[in-house]
Amino acid sequence: MSNNITLSLDDVKTLSLSVLTQNGYSETHAAAITDVIYACQLDDCHSHGLFRLFMCVDTMQGGQVDGHALPTITEPGPSVVKADANKGISLLALNEAMPRLVEKAKTQGMAALAINNCFHFSALWPEVEMLSQQGLVGIAMVPSHAWVAPAGGTRGTLGTNPLAFSWPRLEKDPFTFDFATSQFARGEIELYRRAGKPLPEGVAIDKNGKPTTDPEAAMEGAMLTFGGYKGSALSIMIELMAGPLIDDLTSLESIAAADGNTGAPYHGEIILAMNPEMLSGGKVAQNDERAERLFADIIDQGARLPSQRRYQARARNLERNALEIPAQLYQDILKLKG
Repeated sequence: MSNNITLSLDDVKTLSLSVLTQNGYSETHAAAITDVIYACQLDDCHSHGLFRLFMCVDTMQGGQVDGHALPTITEPGPSVVKADANKGISLLALNEAMPRLVEKAKTQGMAALAINNCFHFSALWPEVEMLSQQGLVGIAMVPSHAWVAPAGGTRGTLGTNPLAFSWPRLEKDPFTFDFATSQFARGEIELYRRAGKPLPEGVAIDKNGKPTTDPEAAMEGAMLTFGGYKGSALSIMIELMAGPLIDDLTSLESIAAADGNTGAPYHGEIILAMNPEMLSGGKVAQNDERAERLFADIIDQGARLPSQRRYQARARNLERNALEIPAQLYQDILKLKG
């Protein structure tokens, strides 16, 4: 007997919108959040799909997020857009600022968007794919809370600090990756905890700095970066790029600002957009062929490109006009509606 239930794609959106609006989010915020939750669930990205509704509700119940905040968009330079979320979830600010980022990247060659004073819970790949859909190369970075120990460390100092990149491909799905610089995303550990499964070795340490495979102990201790010192250095770079560079919080400062409240971390985000047409001197088609030869050689070896499985899941779920989620998860989400 299956432990999953099937939802239509419309049901996924309706469920998300109803939970969010019944828990203090305006219709515009709920719609922006739902778009990303739906995109992740459509691609079977379970840790950032409907599961993230719990974090959205926790954030609202913590009393810090403003579910009706309207973002303030400014343009301090020819290639810079600033979006102050005014203590709202980041996604409405992103949606309002994105057209200006695209325009600047297309006219200037490169442009940056800094989103400040936001609560952030979502995957980054939908954001950079917004850029690749416009023919632009996109990079996005955020800190989080200090849940991750640096290489050789014994306590959380860094965030999970994801990095996302998307490269447009002519008439094909873009080349996209989105990964935390921690070995696991925080949401993945929570899914292991909910399933009663042990973590893989080398993912986390307990509160005493000792290795652990217990999800509960990991939540009380710290996660570890991938790749030892290399992953740790990359994570520190993201702290700087998405923190002090844009006048926003590091992961240490973000967790301190939470003051014990659960929910989404409060910090900033930086998104970079690059225009291949301008940077290649108008030789986009020729250079797309070179990129495709690279991708083809990778696939020819039996390797896969990042996001291939995600795109396959998207096509499958769109064709079915439905997707599956764990039955227990569905029942728990219904409880959020009161």
